[in-house]
Amino acid sequence: MAKVKEKQYIYIVQAQLEPSKCKIGKTNDLNRRLKEYNNVTGKSKENKYQYLFSCEVINMAEAENAIKEVFFHLREETNKEIYFYNSVLFNDYVKFIKSHKSFIKEIFIKTEESKKQIVKIVKRTKPSLEERGVTKKDVLQRAQKAKNDEFYTRYEDVEKEILMYSKSIWKNKVVFCNCDDAVDADEKKTSAFSLYFIKNFKELELKKLICTHYVNDQPYLPFVDLFDQGPKGYIFTKNGYREFGKKEYPPGYNGSFDHPLSLKILNEEADIVCTNPPFSKAKEYWEIIIGSGKKFLIVSGETNVKNAAYIHFFINKKVWAGYNDLRWFLTPKRELTRAAAFWFTNFSIKSRPKSKNLKIVPLKEIPEKYKNYDDEKLLLVDYCYIPGDYKKPFAVSTTPILSGLLEKGYKYVQDKEYVPYINGKRCFGRVLVQKCEGIE
Repeated sequence: MAKVKEKQYIYIVQAQLEPSKCKIGKTNDLNRRLKEYNNVTGKSKENKYQYLFSCEVINMAEAENAIKEVFFHLREETNKEIYFYNSVLFNDYVKFIKSHKSFIKEIFIKTEESKKQIVKIVKRTKPSLEERGVTKKDVLQRAQKAKNDEFYTRYEDVEKEILMYSKSIWKNKVVFCNCDDAVDADEKKTSAFSLYFIKNFKELELKKLICTHYVNDQPYLPFVDLFDQGPKGYIFTKNGYREFGKKEYPPGYNGSFDHPLSLKILNEEADIVCTNPPFSKAKEYWEIIIGSGKKFLIVSGETNVKNAAYIHFFINKKVWAGYNDLRWFLTPKRELTRAAAFWFTNFSIKSRPKSKNLKIVPLKEIPEKYKNYDDEKLLLVDYCYIPGDYKKPFAVSTTPILSGLLEKGYKYVQDKEYVPYINGKRCFGRVLVQKCEGIE
């Protein structure tokens, strides 16, 4: 009698208390393999393993090797069976496995229901607000400040901007996302920056990706935290990924971009910084990043080009506008919210599409409704019209600056916003510019 051929399986399994990890492996017996995971000596009883995905394949060794080859940077350095996990990456794993030539069919394993947990009520041990000398007003103000910083960049906006640059700028570079959570199992809290570089690590030929994120260090304000996973840092390389070791976390580390550990990574390891820093700390962030001399591609408020805190960076050619604006962001609940932002960088910009918006023509050809003079007799122009034959200073909105006006032979005239008045009435703030000498 012919021997029945043993079936082969590929599986993805995860421990309940390890949301940033999953294990991908092969087996001839799914039930036995799961029991082995759950009978590991010294493992917490609460840390129960369950299958996230399993399937039958023709050749499990071949399929497993293919997974290892494609997702090499997502395998843990010390335990190559462990892979980095968030819901988006999990879908990538499953999609790849199902597309492999060895895939036969998905297998659904009914997992054992967890025993009902007993909720133990304990007496509050944290000091009260009064004991800490904090008022409810302080709490609300801090909550409001944090809320105003919770603008998550959409993945499609990150992808749209990065695709505008040559892939060569990333090759063998260390990319530092220093305001970005890569760890959360919930895609709602996974940074689009981290996710983009993780998914495109091989294609961009990165040397290393480092992701850190800020966690509010006020223990009495847990609901204010931008992320609730704690201040974790992750490093991805060609040899796999790892979390910062416990010895690498100094006392009081909160993951902030201005913490000494984050500054050390910036100054000693990073080649390129790419992120969306907190809007409330943009000034400090710009000073640190530009002062480091590193290459960067960051999101910030579009009005920075007329703000006194930033104009000197543009005047000194330390930064300029990137390619695209951003009008929509995501809230922590993944709801769309509007905000006026733009990409800023110190990478060379070639063939800027938005430069087509600039209408550089003789002054007399600018329609009357788009030019005016304020109470100081200074020329104001709108709708991206630029008087090409005008030698005196004139004022424009932020749009021409973001569209590349400074690359067309024009310069800032002053390092602060220009606020015009017409008939004594204040108008919206503008940028005061002038044609450079010798430019025809």
